[in-house]
Amino acid sequence: MKYERKTFPGGTHIIDYKGFTNSLETVAAEAPVRAYIPMSMHIGAPSRPLVEIGEEVKMGQKVAESQGFVSVPAHASVSGKVVAIHRMPIPNGRMVDTIVIENDFRDEWLTPLRQLPRDTVNAMDKAALQAKVLEAGVVGMGGATFPSHVKYVVPQDGKKVEVIILNGIECEPFLTADHRLMLEQPEKIISGLKYLLRMTDCQRGVIAIEENKMDAFELMIKLTENEPQIETVVCMEKYPQGSEKQLINAITGKEVPPGGLPIDVGVLVNNVATAAAIADAVEWEKPLIDRIVTLNGNAIKKPMNYRVRIGTLYEDLIAQSGGVIGETVKIISGGPMMGFAVYSTAIPVMKGTSGILVFNEESHVLKRETEGPCVRCARCVDACPMRLEPTTLMKAAKKSDWNRAKEYDITSCMECGCCSYVCPSMIPLVQYIRLAKQYVMSKDGNGAVNPFLV
Repeated sequence: MKYERKTFPGGTHIIDYKGFTNSLETVAAEAPVRAYIPMSMHIGAPSRPLVEIGEEVKMGQKVAESQGFVSVPAHASVSGKVVAIHRMPIPNGRMVDTIVIENDFRDEWLTPLRQLPRDTVNAMDKAALQAKVLEAGVVGMGGATFPSHVKYVVPQDGKKVEVIILNGIECEPFLTADHRLMLEQPEKIISGLKYLLRMTDCQRGVIAIEENKMDAFELMIKLTENEPQIETVVCMEKYPQGSEKQLINAITGKEVPPGGLPIDVGVLVNNVATAAAIADAVEWEKPLIDRIVTLNGNAIKKPMNYRVRIGTLYEDLIAQSGGVIGETVKIISGGPMMGFAVYSTAIPVMKGTSGILVFNEESHVLKRETEGPCVRCARCVDACPMRLEPTTLMKAAKKSDWNRAKEYDITSCMECGCCSYVCPSMIPLVQYIRLAKQYVMSKDGNGAVNPFLV
C-alpha cells in the first residue's frame, strides 16, 4: 500500500548511518557500581536533594524534589548508600550538583512495582494523571527535557489542544533508540498517547515516523487501525524532519509563529519515549530511572542499543560494550548534527541522553576541509528549514553587526546544522551563528568583545 510521505520546506538529505544498530534488539546494560544522579536533568529549576551522605536508599526512591512549577524530582536508579553530593559536569558542559549512590546490587525497590488495576487507571482525572507524571519525574526524552506535567496543563488563556503529535522521526544519524522502542514496546507508546489525550481533552493523536523505519510504521499502522482518535503517518526521510516546528508543519500545514509555541497553533509534540515513560508512570507508578541509549560510532567495538540506568557514566557503558578501537578523537552526546561534543567520558547518562557516539581518527564523518570563501551558491538558503539567510548572519557575526543579525532574525535559528552540512566551501556557518546568538541575546551584546576580531 502506498502512503503519502509528509514533509516540510527546506532541509537536506544526509547519510543516516543507522544500519549498525537499527536491527539489534535492545540489551539491558549492567547496573553501574556507582550511580551519579544530577539535579539538573531537565529544563527549569534544578531539583533539591532530599538525602544526606551515608543514607541508605532504595531503587525508585525520590532522592531529590522539584523546586517550583517548571521542575521535576529525581529518583535513585539503584539501591545502596549515598556516598557523596558534589558538583560534576553534564553533557552540555555545565557543572551541577550530583548525588552519588554506591550500588549494593540488590535492586531493592522502595515500593515493589505492580500494575494498577485498569479500573483505577480509568478513573483518574486530568489532575491525577498530571500528578503521576510529575511524581515519576518524566521529561521530554527527545533531548529537550521539558517537564512533561507542565506541557500538559490545560491552557488557561482559551487556547485549545487540537492535535498531539508523537515524534518517532529520530532523524539524527546513528541514533536508533526510538526506532527500537517503537518495535519492542509499541503498545506502551500508544497507551502513553491516550493518557496525553485525556489530560488535554484532545480528540486527535498522531504518531509520526520517518520512512527509513517502515517496519515500525507498519507495526503502528496495524496497532492503531481500530483506534478512532489515533492515526499513524509516515514522513519523508529528510533532516531535520524531527524538529518540532518542522514536524508540526509537515503534519498539520500550520506554522508556529516566530517566538511562539506549538500551543499557539493548537499542537503539542512529545517524543515516543516520553509517551512510554508516561505509560509506566500512570500504570505502574514507575519513576523515570532508565532509558534506551544508542552506543555507536566507528570507535565502538560493538555498537548496540542499551537500556541504561540513569546515572551510569559514559565510560562504564563504553567499557561493557568492549571498549574503543583506535585513538578516540571525538565523543558526542546525542546525534552528530545537534548533539554536544564532550571532553570526558566521566559524564552520567541523563533523562535526555538518546545516544553516545565515539569516533576515532579513521572516521570520515568528522573530516572537514579548510574553510573557503563563500561562492554564493545559496545552498544554505535552500536548506535552511527556518527560511533564514545563513551567509548574511555569518557575515554580520564576523563584523559584530548585531543589529543586522537581529534584523535577519538570528534568534529563530535552531542550530540544526543543515547550512554547514551543505556548504561546498566548508564554512562552519552554524558555529558562527551560534556564537553570534549569544551576543544578540545578551543584555550587553553591543559592548562585548567579538572573538572573530581579536
